[in-house]
Amino acid sequence: MHLLVPHSADAAIPIFFVEGPAWWDGGLPVQAAALAFARASGFEGKSGQHCLLPGQDGALAGVLFGVPGAEARHPDPFLAGRLSTLLPPGLYRFGSQLPGGPRATELAALSWCLSAYRFERYKKNRAELPRLQCPEGVDPARVRRMAEGVSLARDLVNTPANDMGPDALESAVRDLAERHGVKATTIAGDDLLRQNFPLIHAVGRAADQPPRLVEFAWGDAGAPKVTLVGKGVCFDTGGLDIKPSSAMLLMKKDMAGAATALALAHMIMDANLPVRLRVLVPIVENAIAGNAFRPGDIYPSRKGLNVEIGNTDAEGRLILADALTLAAEEKPELMFDFATLTGAARVALGPDLPPFYTDDDSLAVEIATAGSRVNDPVWRMPLWQPYDALLDGKISQINNVSNGPFAGSITAALFLRRFVEGATSWVHFDIYGWSPKTKPGSPEGGETQTARLLYDLLETRYER
Repeated sequence: MHLLVPHSADAAIPIFFVEGPAWWDGGLPVQAAALAFARASGFEGKSGQHCLLPGQDGALAGVLFGVPGAEARHPDPFLAGRLSTLLPPGLYRFGSQLPGGPRATELAALSWCLSAYRFERYKKNRAELPRLQCPEGVDPARVRRMAEGVSLARDLVNTPANDMGPDALESAVRDLAERHGVKATTIAGDDLLRQNFPLIHAVGRAADQPPRLVEFAWGDAGAPKVTLVGKGVCFDTGGLDIKPSSAMLLMKKDMAGAATALALAHMIMDANLPVRLRVLVPIVENAIAGNAFRPGDIYPSRKGLNVEIGNTDAEGRLILADALTLAAEEKPELMFDFATLTGAARVALGPDLPPFYTDDDSLAVEIATAGSRVNDPVWRMPLWQPYDALLDGKISQINNVSNGPFAGSITAALFLRRFVEGATSWVHFDIYGWSPKTKPGSPEGGETQTARLLYDLLETRYER
């Protein structure tokens, strides 16, 4: 049962949004006895505070919820969504307007669904969740497809690597493609060498489940070409440059780039946007065995550049390099890649604000605007050309890491840029893919960053 339901004849419990201590005199359509109860209970209308109002028969008659006032500098558009985790089961409706108008109302409805997400593959939670009557002016189908895409990606990221290895991730790609009426194709194992994907093969060859490249295409072949590339490292030991145990604890999330690409693909296809969508997912496990790739090795790439391995823990950019080269050969109008690529990005911007890189200034403005519009924040970082020389190899054309400790996220993006020749506009997102603690709209665990903003951007650009 979906949590966002259409209008019906069933009575829905109203939720009244109030700002600060003025709530008492706000003219709310609530019985005086219920307001007196709220006051006696200590409700002050503070941001995020809620109070259940009793009716004369003892049943739940309404809810008060405090929201930031107009003077708030940075109000959280997802705050009201917390109610889906706070309220008892039942059918609710927004009984008053949220500050911020229709866009704020849509984000609150979306947050209601996103906040209530549960990962239940291994531990079931049978508690019934409260449902929300879709607010007037909000498109329920749009909210549902975004929530479905986010939940799809969260489920994939939250699943541990023993159940989300390369075989399982390939199945997830295939299942999504078939759900939307197309079939995915796979190049796996030594076929990667025969079809010129040597970097994907090198990174994944030490794992029990072979490396592979999975792709599908959807939409009218004559429509604008939009290509998504997602890093699918199902688990990252660091390879022979092995990570410390503490750094491996969350490495099941190293395929969050692939999960993000699938989330966005679902939104695009479900909305039937007029684009030619292509999805490429290079899938590996960066494991350790006698045939693992080594520091100091040099491998050819699909592009023809010989790549020296400065560090086996910088494996994601290697598999992306071959996939991006293939993607660029088709010369798409827009090409986006998603990867949990560098710790340096988190040092710079933290877990909630992914950096993005592009040479297309106008597209960068569209991305920032869409991110603000749908509360999916990102921050543009520079493709600083002088740092490109830090990647020059000593006995090869390029090294997979720079020769210094600085600007790790920037140099990773510059590495990828060498493999995207042909794309009209390319954007790289260095995402974290994880929420370290529960926030409105974002429970602790796997998180889907940048997919909603790009869906909104593509919808705005191509549908309207």
